[in-house]
Amino acid sequence: MARRFDLHAEPPPLPRRWTDPVPAILAGSAVWVAVAVVLGVLAALGVRPLDAWFVAALIGVGLGAVGLVVLALQRRAIRRGVKGAQKL
Repeated sequence: MARRFDLHAEPPPLPRRWTDPVPAILAGSAVWVAVAVVLGVLAALGVRPLDAWFVAALIGVGLGAVGLVVLALQRRAIRRGVKGAQKL
């Protein structure tokens, strides 16, 4: 007897660990911090000057921080029950 699948059924939700953006943001920010540290050490040793790559690394860290703040604000709005809050 063949199984029949309901093509209109809702798929099961993904596990929270697969949908949570915080670990990805933290990992990306950690990479940018490491790049900034390496470039800063190389500049202190006189191997290379601080250039656009160092600035890009600092901006990457800053954007990661902005992303975490936005997520925190969204989660707070969801907890408060704000009508227009995005569901995460």
